[in-house]
Amino acid sequence: MARDRILTTHVGSLIRPTELTDFLRKQQDSEKIDKAAYEKCLARSVADVVRKQVEIGIDIVSDGEFGKNLSWSRYVLERMSGFEERHGGGVGSVRATAGKDRRDFADFYTEYEAVNGFVGMGRSFAKLGLWYVTGPISYTGQTVIKRDIDDFKTALNGVKAEGAFLPVVAPASVAPERGEEFYKSADESLFAIARALREEYKAIIDGGLTVQIDDAFLATYYDVMVPPGTFADYKKWAQVRIDATNEAIKGLPAERIRYHVCWGSWNGPHTNDVAAKDIMDLVLQLNVGQISLEMANPRHEHEWQIWKDIKLPPGKMLLPGLVTHSTNIVEHPELVAERIVRLAKLVGRENVIASTDCGFAQGPFTRRVHPTLQWAKLAALVEGADIASRELWGRPARKSVA
Repeated sequence: MARDRILTTHVGSLIRPTELTDFLRKQQDSEKIDKAAYEKCLARSVADVVRKQVEIGIDIVSDGEFGKNLSWSRYVLERMSGFEERHGGGVGSVRATAGKDRRDFADFYTEYEAVNGFVGMGRSFAKLGLWYVTGPISYTGQTVIKRDIDDFKTALNGVKAEGAFLPVVAPASVAPERGEEFYKSADESLFAIARALREEYKAIIDGGLTVQIDDAFLATYYDVMVPPGTFADYKKWAQVRIDATNEAIKGLPAERIRYHVCWGSWNGPHTNDVAAKDIMDLVLQLNVGQISLEMANPRHEHEWQIWKDIKLPPGKMLLPGLVTHSTNIVEHPELVAERIVRLAKLVGRENVIASTDCGFAQGPFTRRVHPTLQWAKLAALVEGADIASRELWGRPARKSVA
């Protein structure tokens, strides 16, 4: 469908309201809660955050990931059979992010984690154990995902949004350092995970929404593997994860699938991040219609230039990060517009949807910025997209909201 302006969206996870996190805090502390009151609070919170996104001017909105009791990735372990969490001596799958960057800047991370938890993931990661595969993996979250879809669709009633999406985890990002006690190999359990996740993906699409597949570990694991491993070792590992994701979405409509890849959302040095140009051939193998990339933070902003040499395949769109969660500075709308225009001139204005680097919250208790800054950044994104639209189409797009 022809467009006459740059649309706006974000990566999905937004900061939860206090009344919602109060319920989740009690759950984590093994306190009893009023489940009916929790469900009402959740539905109300989703409605409020959808309305706020539309009021700000975001075109393609999410439910804020409010239905996830745990982090952006570990939530799914409550929706699958075959896993067992064990404590005592295990380092936990979150330690998958402990790579060369953490070793090179050990003093920084010691201080940072004392305040923020491991790699800034906060309270919900404080008591993690190691996940073991102890039986056949299957999807058991039908009731919960139906609730998430229903709450979101109810919230969408009466608001005017161009589109709506629900973020879910990619196969590669499910317990990447899990213990194997049932399947013959990590690759075998990976594809079992992919087949289980397909049920969640399909439910979202069947519900009339777009599914966003979040995959921080695909890129982040390079820092874990190299060194001592080689780039070839990493590329071989990553190819299997791409294949598993394609297995999970086999037969699903590509135009209803977004794929988000990032280098981990914590605010650290990231000096050992794999270059975008070195993994884009893998990412472009995915049978998805939209690709969401970090492109605003200082470590990766320069990588817009890879699209001078890499051709965006027909049928795919880019969702570049134009404002970032990694700084409290609110980006100037004219900078946002500049970032949009230079990329649009390379890949085509119709192939760009303005987005964010990553989520503003990766779990119930994780804040990358203050809530007021989250909304200010999204407002800057909307105004920047409006400025860029005027330049790219040569006429006013819509009234600025910022």
